Amino acid sequence: MTEKQLKKLRKPELLKLMLEQQRQIEQLETELAQANEKLASRKTNLKNAGSIAEASLALTDIFAEAQKAADSYLDNLKALEEGEEEADDPDPPDLPEPPEARAELPSVEALEAAVEQARYQRRLRRIIKNTVFTLITVAAAAVLVAVLFLPVLQIYGTSMNPNLSEGEYVICLKGDRMQTGDIVAFYYNNKVLVKRVIGQAGQWIDIDEDGTVYVDNEPIEEPYLVEGAKALGECNITLPYQVPEARVFVMGDNRATSVDSRSTSVGCVSEEQLVGHVVFRIWPLFQMGSVN
Repeated sequence: MTEKQLKKLRKPELLKLMLEQQRQIEQLETELAQANEKLASRKTNLKNAGSIAEASLALTDIFAEAQKAADSYLDNLKALEEGEEEADDPDPPDLPEPPEARAELPSVEALEAAVEQARYQRRLRRIIKNTVFTLITVAAAAVLVAVLFLPVLQIYGTSMNPNLSEGEYVICLKGDRMQTGDIVAFYYNNKVLVKRVIGQAGQWIDIDEDGTVYVDNEPIEEPYLVEGAKALGECNITLPYQVPEARVFVMGDNRATSVDSRSTSVGCVSEEQLVGHVVFRIWPLFQMGSVN
């Protein structure tokens, strides 16, 4: 395997390759140890043969001086000399000694544990990746739904007290079909205001001095108002007032402090200004529920 191919391997694959090589090394070491045992046995035999050859040479010198060797003894001597020649054969080359320890290479068990750890980390990374992708997708879907269909708004000011208080969070339902009595959110000077629909396009609005509201000359029931909340408030329009086409007349529930369609600074709300119908309070938790 080339160096370029090695660089392309992933960690688990590289560890598996190292594990196979380690097993091959251990098998070679076993075979090498067996070969060295055979070699040691052969060396012992050769050493014994060398000792016999040395003894044969000493006897030959003695018999040569006495010059009394018999033919049978000469045959034995020749046999011993032949044995000496065999003993003088060069020893076979020594095989390398088996390494006592290979501290630089991990054991098979360690490599197997490393392979399993790498697989676990790979699975964990895949799970984390999928989880993050799912969370991002859910968050993106939630933001899309919130922007397009269910905007979440925070209440500011006291114009809708006590039904809606400052700091509360509410959900709006997108749409431009608002009925009298609905709480709506609408854009005004780069702000979002929350008021209640009092009159529709073409209806006549009138308010007397004590704050009672008349729509088409009929007093309307306002069960959402607390006792004493009625007031003429900031009103500089000419009463009775007819709501223009494609607009709605809105007022806050806290009539004394609310600045709304009774003032020309706000006026009636057009359909293009509407954000949606306030339907649900999500914060604080102990007041979570529908908004009336």
